[in-house]
Amino acid sequence: MKLFYRKYGNGPALVILHGLYGSSDNWVTIAKNLSDSFTVYLPDQRNHGQSPHNEIHDYDSMRDDLFELINDLKLKKIFLAGHSMGGKTAISFALKWPERLNGLLIADISPFTYESDGHSAYSQHSGILNAILSLDLQKVTTRNEVEGLLKGKISSEKERGLILKNLQRIENNNFSWKINAMSLLANLEKIMKGIRRQTDYNQQITGFPVIFLRGGDSDYIPEKDFKDILHVFPAAEIIEVPGAGHWIQVDKPDEVVRYLKKLIE
Repeated sequence: MKLFYRKYGNGPALVILHGLYGSSDNWVTIAKNLSDSFTVYLPDQRNHGQSPHNEIHDYDSMRDDLFELINDLKLKKIFLAGHSMGGKTAISFALKWPERLNGLLIADISPFTYESDGHSAYSQHSGILNAILSLDLQKVTTRNEVEGLLKGKISSEKERGLILKNLQRIENNNFSWKINAMSLLANLEKIMKGIRRQTDYNQQITGFPVIFLRGGDSDYIPEKDFKDILHVFPAAEIIEVPGAGHWIQVDKPDEVVRYLKKLIE
């Protein structure tokens, strides 16, 4: 799949992958703050932003989309970063093509599958996607109306703001969603999955710096996963960012910039 992407700066190539409901737009400020250190590429992953929609949405397909993009860009090796769903895409890429990486940063996501779909993240995302699909955009005329309808379904102002960034005007002054919520909901179990535990991975990924950033107010990288993370990535640094929740790049953007620059120190 040919992904839409944005490009900023000069220097070694850095690709940053957004998370669920996100897009390249969410990382533009950070990319500009990195433009003196990297050439930053910000793709929209499939079913998000300006990239194509597809009924298939899993980490193998998103990993292969990224591989196609960097080959089209004629990039032999890259620094790679990803948040949440984008972090799992980046991990999937690192496991298959470690020789294409100069460094890896994962923002607030564990590589591993949660033991059950009853984990709070699954329920949270199911609720958000069902809320999006429940809205009849043919009956609204302003963004404020959409926000009002979402307010009764999504309590978090931060989450509503992220969702509303996906709202766009189309012909006849109507609205539509940039994200393919139907496909994302149909594939939510796959999105929640990750790699299996260390028994499935005898090969360790080394040879480049690896940083896991963990939001101090987030539970997406539980301490019980540290041992298994270090089994797969033995040189990884697992760094807690105080005061940051799951959307660590929103809560502490300067810290994200600082640790991305640390990859090339």
